[in-house]
Amino acid sequence: MYKNYLKIAWRNLLRNKGFSFLNIVGLSIGLAVTALILIWINFELGVDQFHENNDRLYEVNNQYPVDGDIWTWDSTPKVMGPVIKKDYPEVENVSRLQDESFLFSKDEKRIKSTGSMVDPDFLKMFSFPLLEGSVETVLNDVNAVVLTESLAKKIFGDEPAVGQMVKVDNVDSFIVSGIMKDLPSNTGFNFEFLMPWEYLVQKGWHDDNWGNNSILTYVMLKEGTNYNAFSAKIKNLRERYDKDAPEMVTFLYPFSRYWLYSEFENGKEIGGRIDLIRMFGIIAAIILMIACINFMNLSTARSEKRAKEVGIRKVVGAKKTALIGQFLGESILISFLSALLALVIVLVALPSFSTLIEKPLSLELASVWFWLSALGVILLTGVLAGSYPALYLSGFKPSAVLKGTFRKLNSAVTPRKVLVVLQFSMAIILITASIIVKQQMKKVQDRQTGYAKNNLVYSVMEGDVEKNYTLIKNELLESGTAVSVTKTGSPITESWSNSWGFQWKGKEEDNKTLVHRLPADDAVAKTMGMELLEGRDFDLNRYPTDSSAVIINESAVELMNFEDPIGQIIRDNGIDWH
Repeated sequence: MYKNYLKIAWRNLLRNKGFSFLNIVGLSIGLAVTALILIWINFELGVDQFHENNDRLYEVNNQYPVDGDIWTWDSTPKVMGPVIKKDYPEVENVSRLQDESFLFSKDEKRIKSTGSMVDPDFLKMFSFPLLEGSVETVLNDVNAVVLTESLAKKIFGDEPAVGQMVKVDNVDSFIVSGIMKDLPSNTGFNFEFLMPWEYLVQKGWHDDNWGNNSILTYVMLKEGTNYNAFSAKIKNLRERYDKDAPEMVTFLYPFSRYWLYSEFENGKEIGGRIDLIRMFGIIAAIILMIACINFMNLSTARSEKRAKEVGIRKVVGAKKTALIGQFLGESILISFLSALLALVIVLVALPSFSTLIEKPLSLELASVWFWLSALGVILLTGVLAGSYPALYLSGFKPSAVLKGTFRKLNSAVTPRKVLVVLQFSMAIILITASIIVKQQMKKVQDRQTGYAKNNLVYSVMEGDVEKNYTLIKNELLESGTAVSVTKTGSPITESWSNSWGFQWKGKEEDNKTLVHRLPADDAVAKTMGMELLEGRDFDLNRYPTDSSAVIINESAVELMNFEDPIGQIIRDNGIDWH
């Protein structure tokens, strides 16, 4: 019977090539777009879920009441990690993490790379396997470095890397103590090397200031530790060591949830990337639904051509269930052919789609789960798309069909009209939403930034650059390469430093307003193309007192309620700026 259904379905497809082409292409495009979205969703759901100790890994977070709200953030003081490991026996491992960029030199090779400074426990906590070296010892030496296999190949080529010396920023010599497998694409970490935290201490970048929240701290609890009980125990950790922040709460946030759920509002978890994933999941469902409705409408539009076939079949004894099975078989066959074409579209489009969203997506063609999932989608799509046509076509009465009176009178509401309206409504909603998002993105790109973007470039100061900054600046200016040069504490597009506790005339001391700041040098306004409404640019040559000067923007003037901001004093952590 099923073999007969398949033969009839195939003959109908060949007999009606135009109809079959439209149905297969329309459904395949819907399936391909849906598949691309689902591949991305699957990627996002799998980020950092591969760590063996995931159920015991946590990130240290903080909460603090500010202006009536409870703020939550994940940066911590550098001193917090060792204190947690020392004071709480429930903790098995702790690691701090701070990203840094260095220039690696080996003979004539110079490779710039970004990595992380971590504690020796890091590789015991996270599942980043070593190809060479032992997780127990590779980070124990202050001048040891662990390289990913890709970075090792860039520096040493095909030579063995472990045990070799490499220069860092042309200053310090490091011994390669281990080679780590390249990071998988589905991780939130981004490093090509690991260096011991002690090197950061050796460089003088460490501090014991409990108010300097600048690095990440990860904790792995011992097996069997009750997370809720431990959270209550660690809650007042900051109060014991930071007398200036008695209301600050310390808590551990599950690392397995961080990628998807780490957005807080007023101290409560409200979602994060998971909201975007849900939204795109709905969009994928809508796109597939539009494709299925299009299939239904095309199929029911051919009802007159299929009516006599149905009538004759019923006259010779065919049951309604058999006819439904036949029509569903045809829709599943079309769904299968559409899926094959969709697979080709996905394979062709996936590299460009990966570039667009900046994620290294791939199809797991060797996975049994992939093919089982694909089969499930094919059957679901076939049944969903073919259900209404099957019920509609199999419902014709033989006597009416053979007399030519099977067509029903037009009515205000019919299932087909409802489907058409639903299809166009969903399409209009998606198109409208896309146009709105595009316009919003254009508005963001074209908005006034407060600085001139054209011909403005920046370079990170590393190695001997800072020591020779004046010479480099003068050479750039004298050669005509640059018309203005300055140095800042961060790129103009990013905020690397902020604090509360600022004081100015008329401000209450307990006000907890967060203020962002950008340390800068001479000619910062000229170099950045900023428009000064009042006052002047920094100029230490002509005005040495500019070493304690500050330039504020309009938002700061409004916040501080200055009628005449020039000459006002702003105190930041006990230092007066004017």
